[in-house]
Amino acid sequence: MNISFEDTKTAFAYKTNEELKGARFLFASMGKEWLVKSGLWLTPLALKLGLPVKGLIRKTIFNQFVGGETLQQTAAVAEKLGKFHVQVILDYGVEGKEGEANFDKAADEFIKVINYAATQPNIPFMSVKMTGFSRFELLQKIHADAVYSDIIRGKIAAEKLTANEKAEWQRIVARLYRICKIAQESNVGVLIDAEETWIQDAVDAVTIQMQQQFNTQNAIVYNTVQLYRNDRLQFLKDSAAFAKENHFILGMKLVRGAYMEKERERAEELNYPSPINETKNATDNEYNAALEFSIDPANNIHLVIGSHNEYSNLLAVQLMEKYSLQLNDARIHFSQLYGMSDNITFNLAKAGCHVSKYLPFGPIKDVIPYLMRRAQENSSVSGQTGRELALINKELKRRALNS
Repeated sequence: MNISFEDTKTAFAYKTNEELKGARFLFASMGKEWLVKSGLWLTPLALKLGLPVKGLIRKTIFNQFVGGETLQQTAAVAEKLGKFHVQVILDYGVEGKEGEANFDKAADEFIKVINYAATQPNIPFMSVKMTGFSRFELLQKIHADAVYSDIIRGKIAAEKLTANEKAEWQRIVARLYRICKIAQESNVGVLIDAEETWIQDAVDAVTIQMQQQFNTQNAIVYNTVQLYRNDRLQFLKDSAAFAKENHFILGMKLVRGAYMEKERERAEELNYPSPINETKNATDNEYNAALEFSIDPANNIHLVIGSHNEYSNLLAVQLMEKYSLQLNDARIHFSQLYGMSDNITFNLAKAGCHVSKYLPFGPIKDVIPYLMRRAQENSSVSGQTGRELALINKELKRRALNS
């Protein structure tokens, strides 16, 4: 199958000229490092002080990367994408809140998302961030006492937790259990996001618990591995071995990673070895090796390929052909973030692959952490902003010549 990611007519068929020009302006702005750094500092501050900046945020970065402030608004975006055979991974974009009431509310919102997704033909997954309904410091404490051999078996060492902390952890597990149970009943996949390395062991352990519980017949619960970490390829292989030994299906989302600068800075500050690969090339090699391992039918992994790297997506297609898999094989799903890499998403969809946009929604103030990561990512990932701009300009020029 010859798939071209240069086909901008297919990539941007769902966007008007005005929308493309707005995206061009935004990506051009993201190409200015000083502007991004200023925005990362000023935007959260302006919202905290109650300054009238929501309108500007909504018209620019919010519209580019977020489906809407409510599920109803986001439904219109999902419907539009569906017309082009692009599916949706819904994400209620809350994170970083504190307090049991907020955690319970977030869990309820995730369940609303599942119930809505179950009624829609093109929403096979929803995404969950553990920090949306868990206290960060507790996850950090559990991680600090974790032993790898226990984590890979879904076990938490609770000896050093106080009675209150044990009760708090049980409430977290109960929230996730409820989400996964309703997802299983509704046949909606739950993708559990990766987090910072210093809380990830707690997230991995509870995710593996849920996979053992709910992935006996098909893949409902998916873990996420960030392949910019130098230990995640081995974790993927160990997870697959454990799933095979214990007769459940491993669901796994592969991403490169979202916290690189933060991870390196913390490692340097606290004087421990950085968990991040030293070079981009090393990360690319780890990611592509993970693809090779995961697509191999012998390993029985249900896979979400979360990548904006054109080579990795083409490699995945080639590996599917190598193993005589159809492009619409039920085990394998491609995904890119809404607002990025439309040339990959829409051309994969045209070829017949299962492919989706990761589509967050939520009030502007709640999705600001997500938006700040998108701004930082587009300015720090070498060539990403330039590639987006080049494709947009190419399409605008094509349209002008054909008008």
